[in-house]
Amino acid sequence: MNTEPSDSWAGRVDGDNPEHALWYTTVRPLTAPEGASRGVATLGFASDEGNRRNHGPEGTALGPDAIRGVLGWFAVHDEHPRYDAGTIEVNDLERGHDALSDAVEALTRAGHLPIVLGGGHEAGFGSHRGAYRALGASPAIINLDAHLDLRDADQPTNGTPFRQVAELVGEEFTYSVLGVSKPNNTHFLFNAARDFGVTVTTDDELNALTPEQAANHALQLVGDVEHIHLTVDIDVLSEALAPGTGSPASVGVSLANVRAICAALAATGRLTLVDVVEVNPRLDLNNRTARVAARLIHEIAETHLKAVG
Repeated sequence: MNTEPSDSWAGRVDGDNPEHALWYTTVRPLTAPEGASRGVATLGFASDEGNRRNHGPEGTALGPDAIRGVLGWFAVHDEHPRYDAGTIEVNDLERGHDALSDAVEALTRAGHLPIVLGGGHEAGFGSHRGAYRALGASPAIINLDAHLDLRDADQPTNGTPFRQVAELVGEEFTYSVLGVSKPNNTHFLFNAARDFGVTVTTDDELNALTPEQAANHALQLVGDVEHIHLTVDIDVLSEALAPGTGSPASVGVSLANVRAICAALAATGRLTLVDVVEVNPRLDLNNRTARVAARLIHEIAETHLKAVG
């Protein structure tokens, strides 16, 4: 893993006092997680392998740098630490999963909130395994996604991560998917969701709720669990907002509801792990998808840091 901050961070320096702070001027390299004040840490997972194996378009490996290039311009309104834990460059997915698990485990043990920048949604398995090892327990998963990601395949892909998690953690598996597009998931996948005890909320069901109702729905799903894994596949949004992804949604979930859910979960102070994945700059228009992904990451980080003090 590269532990130097990516040179894709962009922004400007208007002054050397906190009133001018941006992510660009605030984010610091994190080479020794255990020795740094607790904060949030972005961690790139530059992987096309899950999409390639799943016969999808390549380009998600460019996602982490595209997100950083936008996130760097966002203003910081607090003095909490923000770190860049580098990028895992993936050529072999199994080794990439090992590196991601190791990195997330180290960050989690040190008390930081890892925010994984994808990259394909295959990141969901490697990141969850790292948190599971660090905590000795499996965090409850809230997946904002048009897809169930419970495929049964001969090798891991971006469609298998949460079946892999289920097989890893067994009876501890607690998984809810919000924003599922019924036409884009087979009967087999819905049966798998039933067999694994997954709570499914479709895109139409979620869109029928107000942002406040959507947030309350997500909070009810996690209840009083101690640890939450929030994973956001950017294809949960409509193609109009997020064209730069391998499986753009014809309907999607409203951005207002997605933001409300992310903010509500972050405000609990119980987020242990965050993934924002499937950003593909090769398919994007005017960096539109990276922009919305970066805004979600910014709001999650800011809300979480306020919650944990």
